[in-house]
Amino acid sequence: MCRSALTFLTAMLVVSNLHAQQLYKVSPHESRWASFENAAAEKANGGKENKHAKGHPAEFVVPGEKKTLLDVKGAGIIQRIWLTVNDRSPAMLRALRIEIFWDNATKPAVSAPLGDFFGTGLARRTSFQSALFTDPEGRSFNCYIPMPYRSAAKIVLTNEGNKQVHLFYDVNFQKVKSHADDVLYFHAYWSRNTAPELGKDFVIIPKISGRGRYLGMNMGVITNPLYEKSWWGEGEVKIYLDGDGELPTLNGTGTEDYIGTAWGQGAYNHLYQGCLVADEANRQWSFYRYHVPDPVYFQKDCQVTIQLMGGDMMPKVRSYVEKGAKLIPVTVHGKDFIKLLEQNPIPQITDKNFPDGWTNFYRSDDVSATGYFYLDKPFTSLPPLPPVEERVMYMADKQ
Repeated sequence: MCRSALTFLTAMLVVSNLHAQQLYKVSPHESRWASFENAAAEKANGGKENKHAKGHPAEFVVPGEKKTLLDVKGAGIIQRIWLTVNDRSPAMLRALRIEIFWDNATKPAVSAPLGDFFGTGLARRTSFQSALFTDPEGRSFNCYIPMPYRSAAKIVLTNEGNKQVHLFYDVNFQKVKSHADDVLYFHAYWSRNTAPELGKDFVIIPKISGRGRYLGMNMGVITNPLYEKSWWGEGEVKIYLDGDGELPTLNGTGTEDYIGTAWGQGAYNHLYQGCLVADEANRQWSFYRYHVPDPVYFQKDCQVTIQLMGGDMMPKVRSYVEKGAKLIPVTVHGKDFIKLLEQNPIPQITDKNFPDGWTNFYRSDDVSATGYFYLDKPFTSLPPLPPVEERVMYMADKQ
């Protein structure tokens, strides 16, 4: 699609959304902003310091310090989170932790590295616009995911790095009287595996129980140099719903297919799908997919995984093994499509008579992901955020 056509489509979607909001109708909801200029988001209490002249726009956050960005009681809905920090290196953005708590829960519904949470895997900032997150010039963080709560909301930012940062922020929300029973709580889960087991799918969202909606994910991949410049994105996304066992109800056809492109993956950003980093020189890739126009609902439980699989021509794959790479061939596409794992015995890549052609294989790369979902409860039993040492490993300390 040409740039002008995409711009027109985006404009039409914005206009459609504005009409859906019925801008011309009054509402009983109360608008509030929380920032350092009015941390409690109280009525008629903003900008008190320095005789109302930009007295408290920002604060420093030293190593080990927590900053509460929002702490309000009653029912409401967060509609926008904006913030910025002066150090936007991947290492710092992995060291900064954002947590969101609903309804006075002691366990957060959101616990993720700041950079990854705001829509970019590998915590690498770039200018982009999606339906849920934006960064106009690679210097800020915007989230437009609506986040309802019934009795309380709290957002905490923790500096788990070794340098202080300069933080500006505001959280925009509406105070409401109550929510209907079918209104869900927003959650986000982040995980990383630097050396996954061959043939074992990476879990984007572990099994969660309850009623809800899988909203989507962003993912980062740092490819293993032992596979050289081979294609890494053959893995299929699998979404297990409502009691699925060994086989999922929803099954993709490849990683780049899942995010709406094909035959490889370059850099692009669209409303619901995109690849923000396609850095072959540094072996880094970051991409996202949001299920907004194509919702994924569940009534009992949900789990989301992705296969870690790549491909190359057979002689190259054989050379990777000879140089010490660990891999498991799974299919060969030559004159025929050969399902190697259904053969008896299973052919080995080192065999003289191994079939020639494009060979897909399980591989082990450094992968991380943030999964987003709504659930009918304010917290889950998902594993906690990994320690900062695991999050920042191999991350650059400069922008």
